[in-house]
Amino acid sequence: MLDGRKVTVLGAGIAGLAVARAMALRGAEVTVLEQAPEIGEVGAGLQISPNGARVIEALGLGDALAGASMRAVAVDMIDGETGGQVVRLDLLRDRPDQTFRFVHRADLIDCLATGARAAGVTIRLLQKVEAVTLGPHPPRVTTAQGAELEADLLIGADGLHSKLRAALNGTVAPFFTRQVAWRATLPAEPDIAPVVKVFLGPGRHLVTYPLRGGTLRNIVAVEERGRWAEESWSLTDDPLALRIAFGGFVPEVRGWLDRIERPNLWGLFRHPVAPKWHGQGAAILGDAAHPTLPFLAQGANMALEDAWVLADCLAAREPDAAFGAYQSARMARVRRIVEAANANARNYHLSGIRRDIAHAGLRLAGRFAPDRLLGRFDWLYGHDVTAG
Repeated sequence: MLDGRKVTVLGAGIAGLAVARAMALRGAEVTVLEQAPEIGEVGAGLQISPNGARVIEALGLGDALAGASMRAVAVDMIDGETGGQVVRLDLLRDRPDQTFRFVHRADLIDCLATGARAAGVTIRLLQKVEAVTLGPHPPRVTTAQGAELEADLLIGADGLHSKLRAALNGTVAPFFTRQVAWRATLPAEPDIAPVVKVFLGPGRHLVTYPLRGGTLRNIVAVEERGRWAEESWSLTDDPLALRIAFGGFVPEVRGWLDRIERPNLWGLFRHPVAPKWHGQGAAILGDAAHPTLPFLAQGANMALEDAWVLADCLAAREPDAAFGAYQSARMARVRRIVEAANANARNYHLSGIRRDIAHAGLRLAGRFAPDRLLGRFDWLYGHDVTAG
């Protein structure tokens, strides 16, 4: 059904490039419109969990991902104020058949862009989309330069502020969670281990892990606060604000933060899962369909799953039926993932007696039933959209 069909994809991020390659491999003529002047060094670290890695493997890019990433061996949850270990999840021992990887977002984008071009995808830069028009005619895109483009099929992988999502659903104001996040990367110490470290504290937490063969340390720090911050990855903040927020954490953490000169800051907002993902020859995926908070590291992985399922549905059915099957296949799963991420936001920031009880429970589970801790997420990491 995709053979020879002309498809336009909005956005050359993870969702857009993955769906572009997936469709091109099935015979579609795919053009990706990207507003940036180049596909370059954007963002910081990502965690690719087994459910996302299976998609990259099925796209024929498994070796490229392996060469651009590091395999995670464990997750350490640590009391940020005392430095005591709360629990350690040994990924190699308890899930040896599943691969968790750390990758710089720019490296993953490069891998996907190279793969998309190799499959025949055309990527057009400096194509800022001002409006999307849906109707009885084929979908139309109006760019900032005033050009009007028509597509047989239009796929919106254009992120949180998707023009296509708005055309399908209207505009809904997001809800500020009263949490902000800082991102930064630092040159790593020579002996950095391939481990996710999560430092927990009342009203705040910090996640760190290595990137690029252990040459960089990725840091994401989250604080609950009342002051509003913009929902943008491009804002920078005074590093003193970050250091003050985590001034009560252990010296190891404070030492990293003392070296950060230009942290990126963004406000964390909850967006509803879009009720309508498709219509009139168009469909959305990834953050355009179901933005999530970053507390389960599933944004990129959900985008990869979406890309595979959408291309698979379109290869087997006429567009209207394919889009309906795609949304039906994905809706319950992404809602569950979004809610699980929301729950982690609460659990990471416990205080007082609730925090003491929760940490004691994790220590006991880690000592006597470590496999059960990871087993709680088998529904997430064990899922394989490529098997169907």
